[in-house]
Amino acid sequence: MKSFLREPLLHFLLLGVALFVAYSLMRGSGSGEPGKIIVTQGQIENLAGGFAKTWQRPPTAEELSGLVNDHLREEVYYREALAMGMDKDDTVIRRRLRQKMEFVTEDIAAQVQPTDDELSAYLQAHADAFRTRQLFTFSQVYLSPERHGQHLAGDAAQMLTQLNQAGSNVDASTLGDPLMLEHAFADVAGSEVASQFGDKFAANLAELAPGQWQGPIESGYGMHLVFVNERTPGILPALAEVHDAVLREWTNSRRLETNEKFYQELLRHYRVTIEQPLSVAEPKKLAVTQ
Repeated sequence: MKSFLREPLLHFLLLGVALFVAYSLMRGSGSGEPGKIIVTQGQIENLAGGFAKTWQRPPTAEELSGLVNDHLREEVYYREALAMGMDKDDTVIRRRLRQKMEFVTEDIAAQVQPTDDELSAYLQAHADAFRTRQLFTFSQVYLSPERHGQHLAGDAAQMLTQLNQAGSNVDASTLGDPLMLEHAFADVAGSEVASQFGDKFAANLAELAPGQWQGPIESGYGMHLVFVNERTPGILPALAEVHDAVLREWTNSRRLETNEKFYQELLRHYRVTIEQPLSVAEPKKLAVTQ
């Protein structure tokens, strides 16, 4: 039964029914007869219900009369605006109608609840979005291109040799050139490294093996010699740990997928011609005549 409820054909059938009902409600009872407006008991109850939801109390008889009169005014203006063609070629109205159509498909998509197996499959397929952050513990010695000039490469190689001879116990803060950044970082996320040193530095840092001084590595400031103490890789958590986040992303993905499928189904009923814009066509004509 659950698999049947997930069938796209059923979704489109439900969409069709929903659209028919919505269309009937928007037209209102009696709107099919020109010059006749009927404010039904159901519409009055809806007006009263909306008032009560907003003000946390039912409307008085005078307030309800005002609501009905305002509804009547809206209906009259609505019909006259349609009769005068004011809805034609109006960007705001077009966008609003498109939005309402998409709301209908989203309501249908929201009725389908995924199983844990489906969420697990989604988690595996989109692992990068849910993986925990990669963490770095490292030290760095900065070498300024302005201070070292043409000797930068040679000075970096010489200092790298000295650092590796000293090992991991060296105090990086006593070496290199001044920089308004820390010399040692503990359990820092890759995104934070990128924000401080730049994407290129962060990408190179992720490739370094822990346990020795390496470099030089370029950043937005200059060159760095780096000792990686530890690199903690990001892990994919169990579904139970990120269930709500996965459900939220699955639901959004399902909504977009349903909207696209419904749109493509509607599009099949149209014969579309897309003319070439004049700004694109003109250079070709000019090229031929020259």
